[in-house]
Amino acid sequence: MSSESPYGRTLAEVFSNAALRYDGLPAFSRKSKDGTFEHVGFRALYEQGLDLATALAGLGVQPRDHVGLIADNRLEWILCDYGVILAGAADVPRGTDLTDAEMVHILAHADCRTVFVEHKPLLNRLLAVRDQLPEIRHIIVMAPSDGLPEGVLRLGDLLAEGARLRAAGDRSAHERSQAISPSDLFTIIYTSGTTGVPKGVQLTHANMCSQIANLPLELRPGDRALSILPVWHSYERVFEMLCISRGVGTTYTSLRSLADDLKSVRPTVMASAPRLWENLYQKILANVNAAPPVRGGLFRLAYASMRHVQRARRFFLGQQLDTAGRTRAASLRLAIGHALLFTISWIPARLLDGLVLKKLRAIVGGEFRGTISGGGALQPHVDEFFNFIGIPVLEGYGMTETSPVLAVRTWENLVIGTVGPVFPRTAVRIVDLQSGAVLYPDASRPGGGRGLRGEIHVQGPQVMRGYYKDPEATARVLRDGWMNTGDIGMVTFNDCLKILGRSKDTIVLLNGENIEPVPIEARLVESPLIDQCMVVGQDQKHLGVLVVPSLDHFRAAGVEAASAAELASSSRASQLLHDEIHRLVGASSGFKSFERVTVWRIVPKAFEVGDEMTNTFKLKRHVITARYQSLLDGMFPPHA
Repeated sequence: MSSESPYGRTLAEVFSNAALRYDGLPAFSRKSKDGTFEHVGFRALYEQGLDLATALAGLGVQPRDHVGLIADNRLEWILCDYGVILAGAADVPRGTDLTDAEMVHILAHADCRTVFVEHKPLLNRLLAVRDQLPEIRHIIVMAPSDGLPEGVLRLGDLLAEGARLRAAGDRSAHERSQAISPSDLFTIIYTSGTTGVPKGVQLTHANMCSQIANLPLELRPGDRALSILPVWHSYERVFEMLCISRGVGTTYTSLRSLADDLKSVRPTVMASAPRLWENLYQKILANVNAAPPVRGGLFRLAYASMRHVQRARRFFLGQQLDTAGRTRAASLRLAIGHALLFTISWIPARLLDGLVLKKLRAIVGGEFRGTISGGGALQPHVDEFFNFIGIPVLEGYGMTETSPVLAVRTWENLVIGTVGPVFPRTAVRIVDLQSGAVLYPDASRPGGGRGLRGEIHVQGPQVMRGYYKDPEATARVLRDGWMNTGDIGMVTFNDCLKILGRSKDTIVLLNGENIEPVPIEARLVESPLIDQCMVVGQDQKHLGVLVVPSLDHFRAAGVEAASAAELASSSRASQLLHDEIHRLVGASSGFKSFERVTVWRIVPKAFEVGDEMTNTFKLKRHVITARYQSLLDGMFPPHA
């Protein structure tokens, strides 16, 4: 990364510069028990970080040590992050939902001798397995706590001790923070992963600072952000670092209080996951369907008019998805069609926007400039809906191993159906899975290789150093400076990246057809009857799907069932699912014959984070497959 970055070469410099530039602005906020918000400014946060770093140095934490940080989103988390980094160490973060086995594996594998834990319940879990962690010397509890066992430290006491030492002239934290090199680690993040044992992703200060310097989005001092995603995850973490560097105030919230905080905080930006917008979309549709006919009709007319206007606008701005490369004749036909629809729809769209759609935008506070959605694919119908009604969703793409952002939409380049242009100073190539040939970029191919699908390989300053103590795993994904993401995608003729699935998720049928399950799953969950699903069919003649049903929507359709198991025995429910699946995944919706689902089963419970899904809502396909093997055997008997 260039030393000319105005934000800093290391995170210590980013924190110091933010304290100077944004002194007087709130950096982070949280809601107190009485409903008011407590704020900490950029200057105060930096000073407290130095206090903690000084105390950690006094405890014996050395530069480049690894310090465990197990907690969920809270103000003390970012304070501890500051303290560890300013002490010249690297943190090893994880949320409180990790299992005891994961806790032991991560802390032992990462060589942690000092560990922060959020509260007493987590402390008790750690103490119960401490005999398996003989290297741990210090445990520090973040939340104010009484009655702690002897030897367990309080965060508040360390802050007070650090402040006392600094007042007496101790400059160890300043000296350590200034000695940090861009090549030093600032974190080791253990991936939750969809398969296998978590691997420790080593990220350097240069990795994170490249993200901060190259962000192609305008964030401004005084902007307000809500933090709802797991803060230990690389995506939320980079967003918080971006906010610090730009003087954006961040408020910690939760799913329980999100609706209220949207109204009280009135955020201008936030990082989010697709599930948030899918849930909000379903609630809006449910309210529309329950509304009196006139109100429901007005909404449908408003949205239909705005959809025509927005599609036309995006076409003429060059922001309509183009995966094939249109001819001039095709472009002319589309231009005429869009111009006609725009002319017809513009007046009703303008009139009904203020009457209907403006009220929907008020759900997110009324001053919302947009969200960056990441950590999973946004369903196409949800993507269109919010962008068309005036709530910009800037979908991004990346992975923990790339700090994480590789591509992101911007307000100026928002091509729905893609994850936007590749991040600045990042190179991408699309590689044929069978031959290993580079399909894009290739000047000898039509369109330079645009529109060709293959495995995504990337190169750039955000790519990790490697997996901690795992050179074999590192060598499998990093070769000659190129990171193999394991994702299938293409570069569109709009010069945006489109994600099509995972190479290891690809389903190969008996006839040799390769099928990406994600687009089919995305289409199926458009049905209000289907909450979640997973497409299956490896080495079979046809595809099947495991379905998590929406009991409420089945009831609305006239099928009363107290449980998914009861629903599975209903012939009426089976017929409804049959009709929905064939409506959504068929020739009329663009699916080939071998991509169609011919058999399905209802699973007894929802897929849950920490069990069948990762923290970013990705399906753990191997877990689901093992858990429901008996259902799969019934879908694909040996004679099938």
